[in-house]
Amino acid sequence: MNYLHALPEALDEKRVPVQKEGVCTSHKGLFYVGLPGQRSFSSATLRGVGKDAKYIVNKVKDLI
Repeated sequence: MNYLHALPEALDEKRVPVQKEGVCTSHKGLFYVGLPGQRSFSSATLRGVGKDAKYIVNKVKDLI
């Protein structure tokens, strides 16, 4: 997660994204997809990431 070095609060002490179901809990407007266990067991796989991406797209739309 080196790309988040400018937002140190976005990662916990183990350098894992601080998030709930792909929505960053420390920075409004920051979202994740493809994390292990994000919303289901298959979130980090091609089989599961599509459902998570659709969920995140709807969250982004809520911000607009």
